[in-house]
Amino acid sequence: MISLQHMSRQVVLDLPEGAFSALHTDPNELGRELRLAAGVKWYEVGKLSQTKAAELAGLSRYDFIHSLARFGVFPVQETAGELAEGLARET
Repeated sequence: MISLQHMSRQVVLDLPEGAFSALHTDPNELGRELRLAAGVKWYEVGKLSQTKAAELAGLSRYDFIHSLARFGVFPVQETAGELAEGLARET
């Protein structure tokens, strides 16, 4: 049996106290939201794949794709031309 462990690192952010009250959240929830927001944005601009963005967000790819709607981000980031090229290569 092969066991794959994902390495992780901790990032510490100093945030103003007002951020928690403005967003009506506690530090743990804000941390989860920041990870998701970063994953979504970096996916949207093409910096991360869906898989890597989902990993950053701490979600499965399926859950990440469903979370994109919350941010108004379409799950397919390819243009119609890129999709057509990909389909042509597969046939």
